[in-house]
Amino acid sequence: MLNYIFVFILSLFISLVLTPLVRKVAVRIGAVDLPNSRRINKHPVRTIGGIAIYLGFSAGMLYSIPFNKLFPGIFLGGTFNLIVGIIDDLYEMSAHLKFFCQITAALIPILFNIRIEFITNPLSGGMIYLSYWGIPLTILWIVSITNTVNLVDGLDGLAAGISAIAALTLFFVALQEGQINAAVLSLALAGSALGFLKYNFHPAKIFMGDAGAMFCGYILAVIAVSGALKSAATVTLVVPVLALGVPILDTIFAIIRRIYNGKPIGEADHGHIHHRLLALGFSQRQAVLGVYVISIFLGIIALIINGSDFNIALILLGFVLTVLIYGAWKIGIFTVELPAEGTSLENKV
Repeated sequence: MLNYIFVFILSLFISLVLTPLVRKVAVRIGAVDLPNSRRINKHPVRTIGGIAIYLGFSAGMLYSIPFNKLFPGIFLGGTFNLIVGIIDDLYEMSAHLKFFCQITAALIPILFNIRIEFITNPLSGGMIYLSYWGIPLTILWIVSITNTVNLVDGLDGLAAGISAIAALTLFFVALQEGQINAAVLSLALAGSALGFLKYNFHPAKIFMGDAGAMFCGYILAVIAVSGALKSAATVTLVVPVLALGVPILDTIFAIIRRIYNGKPIGEADHGHIHHRLLALGFSQRQAVLGVYVISIFLGIIALIINGSDFNIALILLGFVLTVLIYGAWKIGIFTVELPAEGTSLENKV
């Protein structure tokens, strides 16, 4: 247990100390997020803060993980995603090029045999072994989680806090399953995200940018593949999905909403959960803390499901989904009228 605590403190300390230095670098290279109709910030804010998260995580990983197939599979892919995110923050890559780069990053752990090997059969509770079908499912999983964390990065401290909560959930799942590597990697990410959060919580002094959001999403996805999705738990896929429940469900709701409104699925809007909470009168801090509470609740449910038998797990899952869908409907996530192009969020709230 002392080793776990040290990894967490080391990653937190490195991120905490280096974030101010990254802020200075951001100014020198022009990595500043300027206000526009799609953004909440009303003043220029430095970005690329994800570099500090990356360095904190890397310090914890270097200290705790032996150089086996897991190390290069996570480190190389995470570094590649970080670089892609930095380039996007500075020069705004095209969506197609960024998506291609994310697929490339998702292939890296597969090359080191880190992939989804089986999922739970929802009819019997047994395992379905995927063989080579695990490769496209792994790519889909990693790219999807990378983008969901990126999409939820809409308020000060939101993505960093959600990433930390999800990482801590995966840590406890890993402890339940006796998976040491996944446990220490989860703590390294949680520590580095929390260290960065000191400067990112409202009012943010620095944003993590696509560099940080894509890195956190990628690392969470790969930790899940190497940890929760390697276990023979009752509902294999459900546990990491609940651990990452807020960004995943927010993305699913966004797709439903855009289809309902006759809009392209990839078109940005102001209907995400944090936008709806702001529209209901919550302050930025209140909205973010509210989403934290939801994330913690889903994390606790994930831990309960991981230790339950199949039937109880399905009942819990059905109850949770019902509550979440009802809550999303009540705050207008599905049917919210999308702002016209060029309309700011402040005009909609």
